[in-house]
Parts: sequence; C-alpha cells; structure tokens
Amino acid sequence: MTASPALLETVKAAYARYEQEAGRFLQDYTAAGHQVYCGAGCFGCCNMPIRLSLAEAALIASVLTPEEARKVEKHARKVLHNARTAPDEDEYVRRHRSKVGYCPLLGADGACTRYAVRPTRCRDTFSAMPAVYCQEGTWDAMTRPERREYLREVRRTPGTDGETHFIAPLEEMSEPIWERCSRAMRREWNLEAWGDFWVLTTLAARPAFMAAIERGDKGAALKEARQAGLEHPELIEFA
Repeated sequence: MTASPALLETVKAAYARYEQEAGRFLQDYTAAGHQVYCGAGCFGCCNMPIRLSLAEAALIASVLTPEEARKVEKHARKVLHNARTAPDEDEYVRRHRSKVGYCPLLGADGACTRYAVRPTRCRDTFSAMPAVYCQEGTWDAMTRPERREYLREVRRTPGTDGETHFIAPLEEMSEPIWERCSRAMRREWNLEAWGDFWVLTTLAARPAFMAAIERGDKGAALKEARQAGLEHPELIEFA
C-alpha cells in the first residue's frame, strides 16, 4: 500500500509553488548585485541531517528504483546507529556529516539524481557565501580571528539572518510546504508523521507500515518500524 495520488499531487503542487516564489526572489536578489553560491555539482550541504514529512517521503519512495531504495535503506540504518550512539545533538550532527556521509542519491557528478522530488530542506538551503562554508569541518578548522571575520561577513551580507551564511527568506518562504503537507496528512491519514529523510523514505516503501498509516494507527506503524529495525524517537515522530 502506498500514499494516494491525491496526497502525492498535493506535495508536488506545494513544491511547484515554492519554486515559483523562490525563483522570483532569487531573480531580484541577483539583479540587486548579490550572489548565490549554490549551483549544479555543488554538494557541500548534502551530508547534513534532513527532516521531512512522511508525505514528502512517500513521494520520493514512489520514484526510486529498487537499487536506489536499497542504498537509501543502507543509509537509513547508518543514521539510526548514529542516533542510538551519539551522546548529544551536536555530536549527532557532526557524525552524520563525517561518518554517515553524503546522501546516497547524490550522483558521481555531484548532482542530485532525484532533484525533482528532493525534500523541502534540500530546496530552501541557499548559500550567500562561498561553498567552503557549507562543508563539514570548516568552522572547526577556523581560528578565532577567522570566526570573527566570518561572522562580520555574515552580518554584512544581505539576506542572511546575521548568524549563518544561508539566505534566510528562502527558508521562511518554504514553511507553507510543510503546512500543506501537514493538512494533507491529517486529511488522508488522520495523523502526521515527521522524521529523518532516509528512515521515513525507507518506511514509506514498506506496505505493512503504510497500511498502518492508512488506518491512522500510530501504534501499529511504530511496531512495523520497530520490526524493520528502523524505530527511534528522534527519527520518527507522530502528531
């Protein structure tokens, strides 16, 4: 059992609306003389933890080949091991980036092989500074003067929140995607499920898990996730 076509179309429509709005913002941003450093083949952020809705995960699962699904599941199990062993959130993120590694849907050329259905967080992350600042380990390798200069440059750069080099309005602009996903899940399943990109995408491809979701049975869905060895409270959350 998979998510209904109506739910998947809702996610696609939310993505399309965001792409239009983000495209207009980026056009105005660059026309004003500001630079966006993201582009094809840039993958400095593709080893970050990614959170998404089960509606989004179901869309991704619906297009994966069997080989891609196997790679995603392998990655999900690495994510799960990290969640179970990391002593705190900071170490979880550090290990995710350095040990769990890059998304398995990243191609050899550094481009996303499933770009059309990438999650919201992959869509709304844009850098206003060179990509080296997106890479794991850059901050840790900086000296104190270099960190001070980085923060000064962030504060001088239009579009940032003054704390990091990412373009904040593009992240804020994506919030309606999750709002629409939330409403669609409630309408379809009478529940919401949120969590890790690779764990939820793997579970979305499992008929028994999705059958429990279709019934609105959170307990049965968690049981199926536990039996699959993919349950963790930080990686699957119900509302």
